[in-house]
Amino acid sequence: MKTWILLLGAGIALGCVSGNLYTASDSCKGRCEEPYNEKDECHCNAECERYHNCCEDYYTYCSPDGDWAEAAEHARSSEGFSSSQDAITDGDLLHISEQLYEADHNKAQPTDVIINPQHQVSPDETGDQEDHSPEPLYKYVNEKLFSKPTYASFIKLLDNYQRATGREEEVTAEELKEQDNFLKEVMKTELMKKLFAFLHKKNRYSSEQEFVTDLKEMWFGLYSRGNGERDSSGFEHVFSGEVKKGKVTGFHNWIRFYLMEKQGLVNYFSYSYDGPWNTYPDVLGMQFSWDEFYKEVGSAFIGCSPEFEFGLYTLCFITRPGRACHLSLGGHSLSIQTYTWTKSTYGNGRKYIATAYVISS
Repeated sequence: MKTWILLLGAGIALGCVSGNLYTASDSCKGRCEEPYNEKDECHCNAECERYHNCCEDYYTYCSPDGDWAEAAEHARSSEGFSSSQDAITDGDLLHISEQLYEADHNKAQPTDVIINPQHQVSPDETGDQEDHSPEPLYKYVNEKLFSKPTYASFIKLLDNYQRATGREEEVTAEELKEQDNFLKEVMKTELMKKLFAFLHKKNRYSSEQEFVTDLKEMWFGLYSRGNGERDSSGFEHVFSGEVKKGKVTGFHNWIRFYLMEKQGLVNYFSYSYDGPWNTYPDVLGMQFSWDEFYKEVGSAFIGCSPEFEFGLYTLCFITRPGRACHLSLGGHSLSIQTYTWTKSTYGNGRKYIATAYVISS
């Protein structure tokens, strides 16, 4: 993980002079408000937040909070993206995340899910690959939850992928319908309607249809993690899980974990983090194997609805791509990390989701 050094005062102003002859295609230094060019690896104009294709250092060099803002205010306003009205502040994220937390009406109740975390390891022991917990993580799950429309449509998606990277994914007409059905069901929920209303108010999307269309591309659009094959997507990586170079990558969903553990395909080893929540959703950082492939830290929400996890990750990917996204759930702080896939794009240079997960340390 890169550590970005914030340049203050005159440093920002000097770094964003358009006449700078020495600029990198993957950096915003010297490129603030540069016109869109499809050949650029990432972008630094006011629209990049809307299309979530900003360079990772966009907020360092071109942040509305820096000296650059005053010079760019007219440019933002002329493009219909006013920094004062449409900027999404950290306070906005704390407020909307609490609203989404309250709107998770489909979450598990305390009696619906009983877990048995057993052995806790320290952060420096997570790579030991030792099974410290003889019992399964899930003692009981009320599977009536899975008959709810968002759960049922989510579960149908989980068998659509082959976990090995480097092997082309074949998407059938039925699987495309399953994607559409999942999006249709989650958009019926109060939680996702609140998320859209927030993003619409902040000028990220002009209509719900535009939002849904973009959700389908950013989450389900295929790209290559290996050998040039269209072998991966944000949804597959985050929710279903993948295996790359002998290790489990992604796999951050509690429902997927429970179903795999029930089949004897996942073996729970230990946990390294247990969130402060005394109800669901909760957060657990855990170690496990999936058919002998190891996951050193598999952070996951426990007991949330599919739309809750899908919605929070989407919120953070759109508003804080490539950065820690600081939220509040039930009065407790929580951060989500997302990364964009930088090697291919869709639409007007928009970026796919590479990964999203709860920071559990």
